[in-house]
Amino acid sequence: MDLNILRHSCAHIMASAVKKLYPEVKFAIGPAIENGFYYDFDIPGGIKEDDLGKLEKLMKKEINQNHSFEYEEWPKEKAITFFNNIGEKYKVELINELEVDKVSIYKHNDFVDLCKGPHVKSTDQVKHFKLLSTSGAYWKGVDTNPQLIRIYGTVFSSKEELDKYLENLEEAKKRDHRKLGKELELFEIYHNEAGAGLPFYLPKGAVLRKIIEDWEIEEHIKRGYVRVVTPHIMDKSLWEKSGHLEYYEDFMYPIVKDNQEFILKPMNCPGHILIYKSKLHSFRDLPLRMFELGTVYRFEKSGVLHGLLRVRGFTQDDAHIFCKKEDLSSEIEGVLDFVKAAMDKFGFLDYVAELSTRPDKFIGEKEDWDNAEIILEDVLKKKEFSYKINPKDGAFYGPKIDIKLKDALGREWQCATVQLDYNIPKRFDLTYRKSDGGEERVVMLHRVILGSLERFFATLIEHYAGKFPLWLAPVQISVLNVSEDTKGYANKVKELLQKEGFRTEVSIKDDTLQKKIREKELLKVPYMVIVGNREKEEGTIALRKQGMKNLGTMKVEDLVDVLKKEIIQT
Repeated sequence: MDLNILRHSCAHIMASAVKKLYPEVKFAIGPAIENGFYYDFDIPGGIKEDDLGKLEKLMKKEINQNHSFEYEEWPKEKAITFFNNIGEKYKVELINELEVDKVSIYKHNDFVDLCKGPHVKSTDQVKHFKLLSTSGAYWKGVDTNPQLIRIYGTVFSSKEELDKYLENLEEAKKRDHRKLGKELELFEIYHNEAGAGLPFYLPKGAVLRKIIEDWEIEEHIKRGYVRVVTPHIMDKSLWEKSGHLEYYEDFMYPIVKDNQEFILKPMNCPGHILIYKSKLHSFRDLPLRMFELGTVYRFEKSGVLHGLLRVRGFTQDDAHIFCKKEDLSSEIEGVLDFVKAAMDKFGFLDYVAELSTRPDKFIGEKEDWDNAEIILEDVLKKKEFSYKINPKDGAFYGPKIDIKLKDALGREWQCATVQLDYNIPKRFDLTYRKSDGGEERVVMLHRVILGSLERFFATLIEHYAGKFPLWLAPVQISVLNVSEDTKGYANKVKELLQKEGFRTEVSIKDDTLQKKIREKELLKVPYMVIVGNREKEEGTIALRKQGMKNLGTMKVEDLVDVLKKEIIQT
């Protein structure tokens, strides 16, 4: 059975139950979504989470009564009159926006709704469902419109599928990067003191971020990129010329000083373009791959901010490749190879691609867009990437490939992107000298590999549930002393391990050994080195791995060999 049909049908059953529990309710919309459905309601007095159980009981009763879903086609005026008479103002607004003579209506029992359908034949086909949560939602997503109550639910074809999904939801709660970020002392967002959506990296989080950045810098240099750094603010006129101001003004932070208007940069490309234009280039200079770990700022609405996944200040591993037209395919291939290498390194074994095509509002010529889309799709096919078409979701200046990685629970996360741009180079007159002395327009590729470091940071936390592999762990080894007279030896072991390049801490507090072990287990430190009087006398250590039993006693140099082999294998 088609899950979208099943889920949309379940949304109608839920809406009918809501009407019974809250007779004064007004209905908005209730679509099927990935992994479930939702319906938006205007409920005077609101709703409590406890009421979801009452709604489920009403839904089960309606399902057991086995009502048929019936389709009817009404003249538009009849539908407007009907919904007006029962006070459904949101439905009337939707109908008035439809440029049709007739509208489709679905009924079951005494519930009537404006709906394109389709639906299952009868309610008893919707057996395995669960209402999940509630949230606020503005009508049509506009914050000046009335705020509605959104109820989320899910439904599957079998009890086994539903149970598995609910099990994954519980696991996802345990892996929530906001929860683990606090517990593992990685990051904080001081909403009241510093502002919403502006993350602070704590010492351990800063270490993990530096590990990611160092790997990226090294890998970019290997692949022929040159590193640049551009200012955080630039003159407003630059953003007007690039076209970003027209398309992104609502997301920009303006600054006015000495009668000059600046923009806190929301992206890095105009800065890279100015660097390219600062000197003449010949065909021998191309492709020029310019890379920056560039921090940008975008004014996201407070309602969509979510931990590190949606923030207002974030850093991109941003690069722009200035190249000749004939180099486009090979350069895009190089980007996809880079993406694959990054996913392998960080432990993501599965990912999918989306090809986003020309949006309704764009700059440039359709012929260039069509050609760019063909090039991107041909590379995806050549590299044997699994992909789907995402219509009309390209950037305003060019189509793009988005890579979505899958984590340990099979959830998709936006990661890399590569965008093919014929248009901004025209605006800035970006050229190069050909071998015959003539000038030719350069083409730009905009690309990121990990994307937003903040989003990737969150993805790593949830993928590994905070139990990072040894090479990524902010603290790799914690040295624990058993007694007062082994504190000196514990510090000596720590220094030996630090000299070998391991991120090592020592815990010589006057706590019991079991309390120290429990603390380090909660902090998910990969290895614990325990030293007592026996180890001190023999010049050895006792090794314990996170989540496992003791691994035995060994010399420090043997431990070094063990750990280095583990890191090399990643």
